[in-house]
Amino acid sequence: METTRLLYVEDEPFLGKIVKESLESRGFEVIMIADGAEVMAAFERFRPDICVLDVMLPNRDGFSLAQDIRRRQPAIPIIFLTAKAQTDDVLKGFAAGGNDYLRKPFSLEELIARLHNLLALTQGKSVTPAPMQANEAVPIGQYRFFPLKYELRFGDEVRKLSAREADLLKILLEHRNFTVARKDILLQLWGDDNIFNSRNLDVYITKLRHYLREDPAIEIITIKGVGYHFVT
Repeated sequence: METTRLLYVEDEPFLGKIVKESLESRGFEVIMIADGAEVMAAFERFRPDICVLDVMLPNRDGFSLAQDIRRRQPAIPIIFLTAKAQTDDVLKGFAAGGNDYLRKPFSLEELIARLHNLLALTQGKSVTPAPMQANEAVPIGQYRFFPLKYELRFGDEVRKLSAREADLLKILLEHRNFTVARKDILLQLWGDDNIFNSRNLDVYITKLRHYLREDPAIEIITIKGVGYHFVT
């Protein structure tokens, strides 16, 4: 089995050592760089399969590095690590070419799970899921979503969804932590991307944001001119 090469950019030495050793114990080949000015030379030497970039770095920030990396290798998956939690910063990261981001402090298990997920998606691997049972729930942050029952639950509160609301939520979940094109949603749900259906989509997105408002970690971010990024 071929080893996955990972470029890890982090200027906190203690955190960096822990993360690097954990990733290596899971079979990744890791090169760690602490200075933003040294990253691109290391990238050209190492030719990684995936990148994990801290945003705040000496000499160059993670966003500008991601833009350079994207120009050299357009399809490479990139995860940002950031202490910032503002939506503007998240949008800036996606605009710079990031596929996903984790807020510090983060769980190593979550980082590893996201790395495997990104690699599977970007390398075109797919897994056919087993048929769902009616009482089977999909976790969404603090919520539980029952796709076959059209239900969204938060604690003891149960909200019944319309078929279209449930279908839209399923599409967003299928692209969790990725950007899904607005046109693709329109064609999948309505079969037509005309202005009338586009306005209907705006209404449904607003409804889902309202339904999911109790968990501040969940966001449906509008990427202007592109589509939506569902963050959980």
